[in-house]
Amino acid sequence: MKSGIKVVTIGGGSSYTPELVEGFIKRHQELPIKELWLVDIEQGKEKLEIVGQLAKRMVKKAKIPMEIHLSLDRRQALKDADFVTTQFRVGQLDARVLDEKIPAKYHMLGQETVGAGGVFKALRTIPVIIDIINDIRDLCPNAWMINFTNPAGIVSEAVFRHCEFHRFIGVCNVPINLSNHFAKTLDVKVKDLIPYFGGLNHLSYVFNVFHRHKNRLGEIIEDLKEKQMNMKNIDALDWDLNFIEHLGVYPSPYHKYYYYYDEMYDKYMRQIKEGKTRAEFVKEIEKQLFKKYQDERLDEKPKELEERGGAYYSDVACNVISSIVNDKKDYQVINTINEGYITDLPNGCAIEITARITRHGPIPVYIGRLPVAIRGLVQDMKVFEQVLVDAIYEKDLDKAKVALQINPLTKSIKHASECFDEMVEAHKDYLTYYNR
Repeated sequence: MKSGIKVVTIGGGSSYTPELVEGFIKRHQELPIKELWLVDIEQGKEKLEIVGQLAKRMVKKAKIPMEIHLSLDRRQALKDADFVTTQFRVGQLDARVLDEKIPAKYHMLGQETVGAGGVFKALRTIPVIIDIINDIRDLCPNAWMINFTNPAGIVSEAVFRHCEFHRFIGVCNVPINLSNHFAKTLDVKVKDLIPYFGGLNHLSYVFNVFHRHKNRLGEIIEDLKEKQMNMKNIDALDWDLNFIEHLGVYPSPYHKYYYYYDEMYDKYMRQIKEGKTRAEFVKEIEKQLFKKYQDERLDEKPKELEERGGAYYSDVACNVISSIVNDKKDYQVINTINEGYITDLPNGCAIEITARITRHGPIPVYIGRLPVAIRGLVQDMKVFEQVLVDAIYEKDLDKAKVALQINPLTKSIKHASECFDEMVEAHKDYLTYYNR
């Protein structure tokens, strides 16, 4: 095990940071981080200072030798880093409000990672990710980059398709929430489960759930008659049991945008009319969180952070880092590069899949062919992702519009075109990377 690990968190002023710090504190015996650098931009200076002081109080309370550094200079922070985590939001939550509200004018869904919202979050985010990777190559070429920034799947696709940077792992908290649900359903410890996930981020399915060498997915599907798993940021619609039984795999809550489109759209439109979008709800939570963070008596992660929608994020990110450092070879669900593990998707593309995490990186399980009932949707989404990241790489907004028009959630290319044009204007300050 290496001693004196240096971790740099880009987007250090995020409300998620206390959860990450808590995760490092809990694992300090196996993951001895010497330096944690929290990095942000000038606009995030105030939040960085608030979160950074809380992080220092947390470390002081834990009595561990982990230094917390705050910086607005990314290159200074990155020098000789071992791990770089990313959790930033270009345009902050005000941009997300626009991503959710503008599509409604054009009878389209607005959401952070899917549909029009996901397209524009990718357009704002991926150029920054590319800049960070260039800095990593220059300043800490042996570092692993662990990305939590959404849309995580499209970000991963851009990195693998155009950056040729393979020391990159995308993480998401949906699989760990599902795994916890499976453990509760089976009344077993989550560490004793090995669920086989496969597909794309926010569009991956569970093919098997092994417990002591026995696949118990059938019991979990049967249990849907009694209780179902939902997430705070996804509508709590119940799955149709007959549909799931014949699908033969377990979907995530995000699949409801595809399989319950009308119901999700109707609820979304009601929220728009009532002025209760998810982004506005999160803004209010963040306001309350930062008020708490400023309390000099607070020296632990507040319970309210779980309402933010990122519960267990630290467990995912910290587990990946610890498994690399300690060569654990344990099973985790990550976004990585496809090298024949899912044969119905192109080699070299980004996939979300269960993998053993080693000091050399992830070794995914073999999924092979996707069941015919889900194959087309997953392939359609991959085509959309690849058209979009090609457009970003080429700085071509016209091509990015086509990506939105072929997205499986788009019902009219006319509405998509009009929506895209208004969103380009609304986000123009964050789209200077592109040729206009």
